[in-house]
Amino acid sequence: MANGTFEAVLWDLDGTLLDSIALILESYRHTLAAHGLPAHSDADVLSGLGTTLEHQFERWGYGDSKEALIQTYVEHNLLVHDELVQPCAGVKEIVLALRERGVPQGLVTSKRRRGGEKGLRALGLDGCFAIEIYGDEVDHAKPHPEPVQRALAALELSATPEVTFVGDATHDVEAGRAAGVHTVGVTWGAGRREELALADVVIDESAALSRLLLG
Repeated sequence: MANGTFEAVLWDLDGTLLDSIALILESYRHTLAAHGLPAHSDADVLSGLGTTLEHQFERWGYGDSKEALIQTYVEHNLLVHDELVQPCAGVKEIVLALRERGVPQGLVTSKRRRGGEKGLRALGLDGCFAIEIYGDEVDHAKPHPEPVQRALAALELSATPEVTFVGDATHDVEAGRAAGVHTVGVTWGAGRREELALADVVIDESAALSRLLLG
């Protein structure tokens, strides 16, 4: 780390850059109801935030019907996306400031590419990342380190504490730690402070994140 900044910054999307909690909850509610399945609590749904749709439906025991469930989820999610998402306060400005400084940045999300690109457009951040890693384009999604490792390889960087991964879920922290990079857990998404305790830094407000990343 030099002059209060990192060599590169990797970002999670949902709950970190994009406030999509309402969208995710609504999409799961709609999907389960459409298939005649019992509703799950908001806390149970959000405990899987940061993992893939496949993992979430398998975790609930719906592995045999997951493809149909995923299709319903994706179709509804894209339909209501823009009316239910909003930027996480103050974070877009950090991404843009880092870009202005020439700091390499990557997106590392478990979201599928189609939905992830829609989220970036809603934020006005499409084209801002040197590399975008999506959950449907890796063999092992977070909390496995593969997505972070792929981002590092694409940016031609080594795993080092000079690179940080910012995310709101335990899966982000676990992936970053397993990949060997510095980790920042933010509490304005799905993860509570105590759940993010394994992160190198836990941050509650975007102003504090700005000070960490921009100096």
